[in-house]
Amino acid sequence: MTSAYSAISHTTAGIFFRTVQNTLAVLLASAMLISPFSYGQGSDSFPPVTDAMLQDPAPSDWLMWRRTLDSWGYSPLAEVNRDNVDQLRMVWTHGLGTGTGEITPLAYDGVLYVPQHNDVIEAIDARTGDQIWEYGRDHPEGLYDYVGVNARNNRNLAIFENLIINTSDDGFVFALDAQTGETVWETQVFDYKVNTGTHSAGPIIADGRVISGRSCRSKPTYPGGGPEACFVAAHDALTGVELWRRQLIPKPGEPGYETWGDVPYEQRQHVGSWMPASYDPELELIIIGTSVTSPAPKFFLGGVENDHLYHNSTLALELETGEIRWYYQHLNDHWDLDHPFERLLVDTAVAPDPDEVEWINPNLETGEVRKVITGIPGKTGIVYTLDRETGEFLWATPTTFQNVISNIDGATGEVVLNEEVIFRENEQIVMVCPHLLGGRDWEAGAYSPLTNNMYYGVRNNCADMMATADFETVRDNPLANEIIGGQQAIYSLAARARLTPGESNSGTVRAINAETGRTEWLYEQRAGTVSYVATGGRLVFGGDVNGRFRAFDDETGEILWEINLGAEVVGYPISYAVDGKQYVAVNTGRGLGGVGTPEIRPSGNANLFIFALP
Repeated sequence: MTSAYSAISHTTAGIFFRTVQNTLAVLLASAMLISPFSYGQGSDSFPPVTDAMLQDPAPSDWLMWRRTLDSWGYSPLAEVNRDNVDQLRMVWTHGLGTGTGEITPLAYDGVLYVPQHNDVIEAIDARTGDQIWEYGRDHPEGLYDYVGVNARNNRNLAIFENLIINTSDDGFVFALDAQTGETVWETQVFDYKVNTGTHSAGPIIADGRVISGRSCRSKPTYPGGGPEACFVAAHDALTGVELWRRQLIPKPGEPGYETWGDVPYEQRQHVGSWMPASYDPELELIIIGTSVTSPAPKFFLGGVENDHLYHNSTLALELETGEIRWYYQHLNDHWDLDHPFERLLVDTAVAPDPDEVEWINPNLETGEVRKVITGIPGKTGIVYTLDRETGEFLWATPTTFQNVISNIDGATGEVVLNEEVIFRENEQIVMVCPHLLGGRDWEAGAYSPLTNNMYYGVRNNCADMMATADFETVRDNPLANEIIGGQQAIYSLAARARLTPGESNSGTVRAINAETGRTEWLYEQRAGTVSYVATGGRLVFGGDVNGRFRAFDDETGEILWEINLGAEVVGYPISYAVDGKQYVAVNTGRGLGGVGTPEIRPSGNANLFIFALP
């Protein structure tokens, strides 16, 4: 069993001294980089982006990863709608750097700011596709031997005042002048050779603070792994000065330290937070999720009875200090079923339908309007709805077949695992659903306030999985040779993927009502589905690993428009407007591939595609 929600307090010791130390160092460095004409203010031709704009963006803009701090992935633009979407046409396309995949352009003031593989950023005219400037970072030789290939991902950027802000593969947070691409400031967050906390997703801006998490590596695969590499940090958006740092593995003496049992502190590793956070300005709470430990099977890591906080949890962090106001642990993860994905912040009536929702808090006042966190936060494909102020469990329900959680106590939120699939010895093999690429993975869902529905691509897949600490001694076992991408050695796991028994389709799109938990419509297909955006035109746009990009009716799920883009549609789609004209943008590249569908062999060509009405 794993811990339910809990309100806690952490020590703030060291925050003041770290801030002073970093202030002195960063201001000295920044003084040589910052132009007095660009620092912290917009020029006459560049309206500065303020906190007020980030908290209530203009309909034409896409100013952060999911457009708004509540992570809805919703654009109110309605020029393109269900009556005319069949006329949508490609207006321009732009080639991206080799290897680019999971990215999100920002759209502001007629410009797209496009992150790419290997810390490349381009500014592109949003109407024509013409390049305005390009930034490329000069990486030290041998960098990726330390940080791993996933660090090359660059999922999103942030914008504040006249600055484009990002985190880098070599351990920095940095800001560029939005008009020129020139460096304004940069701050080293960690030495990648000492504390390998890689950045596979960029930051958000929360009340003038750059909030970024880490995908921390593990020892001995990466020498810079260990507990100090796993943290969320806040930096001043105008100067780069570090304001606080919240470790995701408790230090000795902190609450939660005892939940790792007798595992030595330096061997506690890999609890990362590798997707962007959400932010509630009213509560001044940063909502962020965390990932699995390394190794994943807990009998390798002090025992299956330990919770190993704060892995696979939702954390509510205080904006000012990074203190943990409350947490909820979704499961004690033995199978690399991470829970770091976006949390939707919604104010809604809470009235879960007992005919469709599996686990419900019996103390709910049905129909009461609550500030909630909802959505599918992890690879299990389970929707969780929690109270945003306290972390109280409200309801949860699966969206695809899963066999790792057998029960959730509705009154406490306590999760009970399926004993039959918990690893307890080396070379044990179990059938686990979903597969470690998840019922969902890094792909994002969307929420529409017009329907109160959330829209997710969820996959049907499972895996024959083996726990082993030494792959070299088990080569006679054919399963050990089927380690997808070589990554699972980090987790002491091997996996052979397959479709969920009884299923012939991998991909689904599901519309789930945030109030009732009911599935309002379900679309199924052979190819795996990816990320989505909802719009004021009553449309839901999204793609799949077979190159199809589609528009669904948000109420019925009917496909109203479709195009084959020729490669995996792995980007996070957005919609923006320039001079009153609405555009829809998405990119292709290399991403998931076809788990359980070997006949689907998509290209990995990376291109940005822009669509509009004639």
